[in-house]
Amino acid sequence: MFHQIWAAFLYLYGILYDSIYLCSKPDQLNPLGVNGKEFPEPYLGQWYFIAGAAPTQEELAIFVPVDNILFNMAASHVPQKLQLRATIRLKNGHCVPREWTYHLTEGSTDLKTEGRPDMKTELFSSFCPDGIMLRETGQGYQRFLLYNRSPNPPEECVNEFRSLTFCLDSKAFLQTPRELEACELSRD
Repeated sequence: MFHQIWAAFLYLYGILYDSIYLCSKPDQLNPLGVNGKEFPEPYLGQWYFIAGAAPTQEELAIFVPVDNILFNMAASHVPQKLQLRATIRLKNGHCVPREWTYHLTEGSTDLKTEGRPDMKTELFSSFCPDGIMLRETGQGYQRFLLYNRSPNPPEECVNEFRSLTFCLDSKAFLQTPRELEACELSRD
């Protein structure tokens, strides 16, 4: 009985707290950098997928079988294009390689995914050192994704991401377990 009363009190407190304090929105980053011509060097290189948040679990379903994902973002030899390679370690131990090409558009803060005209990716600063947050939107879905240079960022980084995205109406949350060794990224 005490637990039910306590849970109800915390729930009501949470509603009151949310109504008083507005969500702090992260700073959106310009993928073309300060000069508006090229992708900033700090965002290139290896990134680990840490967690995702979305309005519904269905929007995160693609990540349920995943143990970890290691990405490498590289500048293309073609101006205003980025090459994203990933190795996805599934919970069953298998490795799945993937590749994407992002297009940068002058005057826009969005990344466009080649072959996916409905998909838009926006970059945001992260409260974590060595972290970045993305918002992907497409036909029928929206999700926030947290990436870090380390496969195991401080837990307060994940908690802050979860709180922020919950406040932004993304109540579903998924954190990759990262219990298996990351797959090696193939060399081009």
